[in-house]
Amino acid sequence: MLIRKLFKFENAHIVRGCSTRRCSHSVHGHSYKVELLLEAHALDRGQMVYDFGLLKRGARDLIDAFDHAVTLWSEDDPAYVAAMQQHSERWIVLPVSPSAEQFSRVIFRLVDAVLAQTDMANGEADVGLHSVIVHETETGYAQCFREDVENPYMGTIDLRDITFSAAISREWGDPDLFERLKLGKLRAPASHESISDAAIT
Repeated sequence: MLIRKLFKFENAHIVRGCSTRRCSHSVHGHSYKVELLLEAHALDRGQMVYDFGLLKRGARDLIDAFDHAVTLWSEDDPAYVAAMQQHSERWIVLPVSPSAEQFSRVIFRLVDAVLAQTDMANGEADVGLHSVIVHETETGYAQCFREDVENPYMGTIDLRDITFSAAISREWGDPDLFERLKLGKLRAPASHESISDAAIT
């Protein structure tokens, strides 16, 4: 069974090397929609695949980090990267170009790491991230599956090569969230107590 949770954020980028000059030579933004599709073949004690409220613990903060931020490619012109970091307090540096395709791979890597470090405590069974869909426009999206994240022909995504600005990490419920995630020390417990999905924006 699959379940889906939708997130939204506003983000700016340049996609170097793409065919459209406006996209490859000018900073521009999109209203992104991100769909997380979780999969399991059994239900927990609440007869759910996974309580959406549990995504508040880490996954939501990491996706929200991209909101009102500029996303930069570490291999872009150093002067451009430095200028954007100087003039925007919310920025993220990725080891891959910030296309919709790469956003879907990066977000898959981030959320998958959170799930892998979550202690399931309500009878959840074999819950996994099936895929991530990133809508860049109303008519276009990219969908990433696990094999895409591991595909070396699409570029390597190591959590250690992702940097969030200090202004972003200060807003997290746990400012050390990403550092602990990279070290494999997140171990967020899944609660027996349901967290209302209505509280998630």
